[in-house]
Amino acid sequence: MRPSGAKANFLPPGLVSNLQDVLSSRKGAPQNDKNDDSTEPNSDPVEVDDTKPVVLVTNADGIESPGLTYLVDALVRLGLYNVNVCAPQSDESMAGHSFTLKESIAVTSAEIHGATAYEVSGTPVDCVSLALSGALFSWSKPMLVISGINKGSSCGHHMFYSGVVAGARESLFSGVPSISISLDWKKGESQESDFKDAVGVCLPLINAALRDIEKGVFPKCCLLHVEIPKSPLTNKVCFIVTLEALSSH
Repeated sequence: MRPSGAKANFLPPGLVSNLQDVLSSRKGAPQNDKNDDSTEPNSDPVEVDDTKPVVLVTNADGIESPGLTYLVDALVRLGLYNVNVCAPQSDESMAGHSFTLKESIAVTSAEIHGATAYEVSGTPVDCVSLALSGALFSWSKPMLVISGINKGSSCGHHMFYSGVVAGARESLFSGVPSISISLDWKKGESQESDFKDAVGVCLPLINAALRDIEKGVFPKCCLLHVEIPKSPLTNKVCFIVTLEALSSH
């Protein structure tokens, strides 16, 4: 899902219509308060509510990366989901769809407020595979796997190298709908707060996808990749649903 010219796609018409409605409704919507730099939620313990959908978050930049931190914080603050995290200990951005065979993988509990979290000494594919295996979490399958937010574009040929896309793809192989998210990053121009702004851009899309999954509209065989432009709140770019191109740029 990225800025592009109109192309034919093979997603269900109802899903495409719903997503486009959500994206278009952002025009004129109140923007995030740029002066609100609060990233610390309250200190209540994690509570699991079986009536809430289970969401799994992973990434490729590492569990301490700002893209994941801001995204998980926003999901927890919503209070609508049971938020779970399984992410690499370190940067695995260019890992592609690689996984660990001949080495032991270390899994450690991580402290992320409001979420049940683990960090893994492996790739994004390792993380998702472990999370969906039933070895770490009490649930059988999440309703949605979200991979991101990645630092840097992952479109075109970059999708084959991208660890963040691979995490979502591994979920797809297991029959769980997924979304991968990348933020275009320009050295010397982009800043960490852009990740917080990117969350504001993609959160309505995540909420809409989860609603559509509950309604049976969002197909299990669907992976949505979202490309967010640099400076997401000031860059006036229209998002559309499209097929992924294989261009090198």
